Amino acid sequence: MIKRPFAALAALCLSAATLFSTAALAETTTLRVSAIPDEAPTELMRKFEPLGKYLEAELGMPVTFQPVSDYAGVVEALGAKRLDMAWLGGFTFVQAKLRTGDAIPLVQREQDEVFTSTFITADPDVKTHADLKGKSFAFGSVSSTSGHLMPRYFLQQDGIDADSFFSRVGFSGAHDATVAWVESGKVDAGVLNSSVWEKLIEENKVNTDKVRVYAVTPTYYDYNWTVRGDLDPALVEKIKAAFLALDPANPEHKAILDLQRASRFVPTKAENYQGIEEAARAAGLLE
Repeated sequence: MIKRPFAALAALCLSAATLFSTAALAETTTLRVSAIPDEAPTELMRKFEPLGKYLEAELGMPVTFQPVSDYAGVVEALGAKRLDMAWLGGFTFVQAKLRTGDAIPLVQREQDEVFTSTFITADPDVKTHADLKGKSFAFGSVSSTSGHLMPRYFLQQDGIDADSFFSRVGFSGAHDATVAWVESGKVDAGVLNSSVWEKLIEENKVNTDKVRVYAVTPTYYDYNWTVRGDLDPALVEKIKAAFLALDPANPEHKAILDLQRASRFVPTKAENYQGIEEAARAAGLLE
């Protein structure tokens, strides 16, 4: 019988060190999956559970989701072969590729080909970036593509050095936390993943009478599902085929896609993220 590990894992986001010391002992017939913690651990688990069950059925093997406490933990675990697959942002993929030398980006959502970041504020006087000079600002995680790297890069392209332009720069750690910081007045403005912003609006989890959008970045490539490079090629192809087979016309598949905020999954390749790597180097986030 296929194991169903999800309920047992839903309670806590364990530290990477403790978690992966146990995961390293897992049989190679179990697909070990994780994701960058760009939202609360409970939300990541909720989004992954039906996808994990689908992958179990398609691959004919157990699939375990292993939450981590920070972005670096996912990159390190892929490099140390304690993970087989991970949901990464564009920047995290670049870091994983540089760390491992052979990480393979398999698929991305259609939306990830034209991704954006959304700048928000609760200050009625803020209409453009220029109005924030000398005010406080929040990014998400340091390693976040949509919550830090690309917004910082586009600010730089507009002649704004975030560290000297703003009076204070903070890192909330996650997109939903950035919204909470702005709404509570902890910072004057912030930036986050546009998809998460739209989801929070749809779920009435942000007071739009108070918090509003004042700018959106140009488009860029972002998230993807990445596998470690030495995974069995036959298994890699089965995983890829399973994602590409998700059909929005199938109600069960659509429920999975909706949780992933995806219209469908499409193939991707490492070359798509060259621009992300160049932006990271330009922003001084890679040597």
